[in-house]
Amino acid sequence: MRQSKLYTKTRKESPADEVSKNAILLTRAGFIHKEMAGVYTFLPLGLRVLTKIENIIRRQMDTIGNELVMSSLSPRELWEKTGRADVVDVLMKTMPANKASEEKSTNSYILNPTHEELITPIAAEYARSYKDLPAAFYQIQTKFRNEARAKSGLLRGREFRMKDLYSFHRDEADLKEYYEEAKQVYMSIYRELGLGDDTFITVAGGGDFTKEFSHEFQTVTDAGEDVIYLDRKNNIAYNKEVVTEENAKRLSVDFQSLEQVKACEVGNIFPLGTKFTQAFEYTYTDEEGKQQEVHMGCYGIGPSRLMGVITEKFADEKGLVWPASIAPFSLHLICLSKEKDSEASKIAEELYNKLTAAHVEVLFDDREEQAGSKFADSDLIGIPMRVVVSDKSLEKGGVEIKERTSDTGEIVTVEQLLKTYTPNCE
Repeated sequence: MRQSKLYTKTRKESPADEVSKNAILLTRAGFIHKEMAGVYTFLPLGLRVLTKIENIIRRQMDTIGNELVMSSLSPRELWEKTGRADVVDVLMKTMPANKASEEKSTNSYILNPTHEELITPIAAEYARSYKDLPAAFYQIQTKFRNEARAKSGLLRGREFRMKDLYSFHRDEADLKEYYEEAKQVYMSIYRELGLGDDTFITVAGGGDFTKEFSHEFQTVTDAGEDVIYLDRKNNIAYNKEVVTEENAKRLSVDFQSLEQVKACEVGNIFPLGTKFTQAFEYTYTDEEGKQQEVHMGCYGIGPSRLMGVITEKFADEKGLVWPASIAPFSLHLICLSKEKDSEASKIAEELYNKLTAAHVEVLFDDREEQAGSKFADSDLIGIPMRVVVSDKSLEKGGVEIKERTSDTGEIVTVEQLLKTYTPNCE
């Protein structure tokens, strides 16, 4: 992509109505655009990052489930069937636009924050025999919550991206086995995103779903809204909500000996048991032809929230710092010559064409801007590697390459650069 054709712009000033680092930097760098509190448009650069996060999640989820996409709207009757229509306080519900519309239809719909009410009847239709279980379905979709505290950028939104997985099992033992497998798949995701060293499986409460513990995945960061009790020796943590004398005995843990740190939740999993399958009278036929209860689990990750957490975790005083696996581009190519016919301009164009032909993701800053402005924008956008072509670099023997997190660069020849990034091209 040529930066002259990237119509979204960076900005020097911070948005006046944002307080979180992730919202401020992502807005300034031209990754997101705020529509209202807790609702953002993902601009071209932001969409590239979000898509890469979702594709990493998708690759891992494909190892344990089948992808589908459920409707964002669901009839209120489904939520009434599970008893959640009037007790889940974050539900967004549709209303008639005017009196005429109200007279035409009295239907009420739910904008789904989660999809247990939809997936359970779907599974009940297709997985009725013991031969069909276990079965697991996942989706990556936009979700909606009537969030009262939508002031943390992508960390707490009213409209957000979510990967939700639902699994169905013949018994509790089969659910537990799958549940443990899902934990490891989740940790593989965080490692690929660059968060693995600071993300911990965290024991949490079961809420309304289960009397058992659920599990969160918490990333240690100063921007975190949660406090976890971290046992680094055993690589496990405990949400502050479960730190009680009763649970200390139940879990055989001395909470007071553990490290207390701030963390941000980046995923959660719940053993749902039979709560939802009973509500929809979903059973399966066992080997003897008898009807048995179906056990269920649910597993969530927020890709857009992850984008915010990664920003909070890695950004520095200059701007964004993206892990290579999800950066919008691999290289930020900058030409400092304003003369179209100069040697620097010609070499920069040649590099851009050869790199893009080899499917290397390059953002080419071909704008007629001052060097200082180009460098500031490059730091703000946060692409892992910067390549500068200028008269000075050519006099020194080539182009200057510099990692985003490094204070100094080095000169390499054009041939060395191409060999590094296009090793299979002539």
